[in-house]
Amino acid sequence: MSEEYRLLDTGGLLKLEQAGPFRLIRPALNAFWKPALPKAEWDAADGVFIRNPTGGGRWEWRRRPPESWIVRWGGFALTVKPTGFGHLGFFAEQFRNWAFFSEWLKRQGPDTPALNLFAYSGVGSMAMARGGAKVCHLDAAKGMIEWGKLNLDANPEIGHDRIRWIADDVMKFVRREIRRGSKYRLIALDPPTFGRGSSGQVWKIEEDLPVLLDLCRQITDTAKGYCIELSCHSPGFTPLVLTRLLRQAFGSRGDVTVCEMTVPESTGRELPAGISARLLRE
Repeated sequence: MSEEYRLLDTGGLLKLEQAGPFRLIRPALNAFWKPALPKAEWDAADGVFIRNPTGGGRWEWRRRPPESWIVRWGGFALTVKPTGFGHLGFFAEQFRNWAFFSEWLKRQGPDTPALNLFAYSGVGSMAMARGGAKVCHLDAAKGMIEWGKLNLDANPEIGHDRIRWIADDVMKFVRREIRRGSKYRLIALDPPTFGRGSSGQVWKIEEDLPVLLDLCRQITDTAKGYCIELSCHSPGFTPLVLTRLLRQAFGSRGDVTVCEMTVPESTGRELPAGISARLLRE
């Protein structure tokens, strides 16, 4: 049986995590405070990710894990694979959004069309499918599509026919959907600061996010209730900035709520991890 993921402690620009049977230390570049747990708890870590100035880095292992293993978080069984960028394969701060996707979609009725952009390893897509939606999952990296399918295999109660997996550049895909006349009632976006599309297209959030939101408006079924979930980890994209971008693209209809995404610690504290802005029109 898979074990739970837990954020044990943070401080000194680091976070101490229990990912199933393995204890890990990774960067937390906004954890300016001191750790709450004693040094012995941190010294018991099985692996530490050492970040380099370019954003990559390396893992140093005291006890080397298998290539992958399963943990539970946010109601899902998730495949963990430590990467060369220090990622584990899921963003724990998204767990409240996952719960919202499932609950909101259940109220909309079966087969509600949903689109997950920059969809990474597919946990948000599985949450949408759990709510009964017909989901389109899009990520530029084919490797993330395969990772998402592994996650779906680990959650067999979610039907495989509920998620359509697509590896493509986000701008190209959404423009094609406009030409096809496709419409969605839930669109989730978690864009990176910088990235490359499936054919080497460059993504720069400060230039491309306003354009993408306008394109998303054109594939949103505004004749019915709809939801746009925009989360962001990029410096400068404050709650007010995200709100104004959503209003610029979608106008004054619907309510916008903004919150700081956090991950609860076993210490009782919470680690802030980005901003989530939700435009909802019931």
